[in-house]
Amino acid sequence: MRTPQSQWHKSVELRVPFHDLDPLEICWHGHYVRYFELARTALLQSIDYDYPAMRDSGYAWPVIELFIRYAQPLLYQQHIEIEAYLMEWENRLKIEYMIRDVESGRRLTRGHSVQVAVEMSTREMCLVTPDVLLEKLGMK
Repeated sequence: MRTPQSQWHKSVELRVPFHDLDPLEICWHGHYVRYFELARTALLQSIDYDYPAMRDSGYAWPVIELFIRYAQPLLYQQHIEIEAYLMEWENRLKIEYMIRDVESGRRLTRGHSVQVAVEMSTREMCLVTPDVLLEKLGMK
């Protein structure tokens, strides 16, 4: 079971709620994206560059790619941990995710998302990482 290595990571825990289940009584696959978003938001908050800070800096960071590998289903009231790891920050943000069962530590799902900077005033995609993100990461 591979765990991504990154100095920037954050995790959140939750119990799978009833309203996230499908008719087969497992978590509907679309909700995993929301779980990833919870961990991504916690990660971005930890570097002081959450969505309001992005907006205030003049950049939007839309998701342009999303990958999910479902290994095991999530069940009602299962206690899970969703981990987010910032893996790439040059020219794009690539964040890897891991969902684990808290009690057993078993990997249930993994995935990644890719976001790019878009200058809000021009709506143009940036081909290099804006300085504001590099500053938040302590690289400038």
